Amino acid sequence: MKFALLFAVSLPLLAVDGTVLNSSIGRPQSGVEITLVQPGQNGMTELGRTTSDAQGHFNIDKQIPPGPGLLQAVYQGVTYNQIITPGMPVSGVEIKVYEATSKKGTAKSAEHLILLEPSTSEITITETFVFSNDSNTTFNDPKAGSAQFFLPPGAEEKSQVVVSAPGGMPIARPALKTSQAGIYKVDYPLKPGDTRFDVHYTVPASKTFAGKVVAGEGATHLVTPSAVTLTGDGIESAGQEPQTQAHIYNLTGLDYKVLVDGTGSLRAADSNQNGGEDDSGSPKIEIAQARIYGRLYWVLGLTLGVLALGGLLLYRRGTA
Repeated sequence: MKFALLFAVSLPLLAVDGTVLNSSIGRPQSGVEITLVQPGQNGMTELGRTTSDAQGHFNIDKQIPPGPGLLQAVYQGVTYNQIITPGMPVSGVEIKVYEATSKKGTAKSAEHLILLEPSTSEITITETFVFSNDSNTTFNDPKAGSAQFFLPPGAEEKSQVVVSAPGGMPIARPALKTSQAGIYKVDYPLKPGDTRFDVHYTVPASKTFAGKVVAGEGATHLVTPSAVTLTGDGIESAGQEPQTQAHIYNLTGLDYKVLVDGTGSLRAADSNQNGGEDDSGSPKIEIAQARIYGRLYWVLGLTLGVLALGGLLLYRRGTA
């Protein structure tokens, strides 16, 4: 019995090991700091850390408690995550990193939607940006940020920004002031693939709503629930989305002021259409639409409001 106990005590801790691969140059990357953490109710608990060697290899002699673990690799100021789920091999794990660049044009704006949901007491705004990075480098410009947007006076205190990176979990990021009045930025690296920013804020209920778009590539669309219509200079109707009957408007300028008629929420419409069931996590069906659009992919949102907006997110990308 004592021998068995001694043998058990002498067993080494379960190690997590693997290689850091620089996907920009196709070679292992040395000198990358790697931390093994575990998410919990009180935030991230650090289990161990190390640095990749000359061959890009790393080894952390720490056992992951029940539940998922997370490897975080920091390279050129950018953090890359690799989730380790229960039952997943913990030996030979590959973590991909990329060279970082601040070169403009590395990532481009693919979608920009502004959803207005008026009620009798306030207007809830969800502004969604999708940036596509088709290169093999990460765009990182802390000074200018990755996404810039306008917040009306008083909306800053109530604003929330959620970022969904390629293959990553949604995370919150602060809205940071710029030198321009009313213009804010999000400092978050744009890795290869599509990165989505969802900006949420509210303003008091009003018959009018004014905003502006920070200059960038791609078109901007205003979206309202079926019971809400907009009129004003600088916008034109682009029809209705067939499933939620949401109104879609093309924005023809950078500054706009619209008259808001009606109240409603896409969140309620989305909940009714799903029969109150939780989303399975799989993409929604593809729907053919009007001549100016190619197709619509329903994608998951981060809240019920973003879920509904996600239903319009890639509305025009099919023919791009």
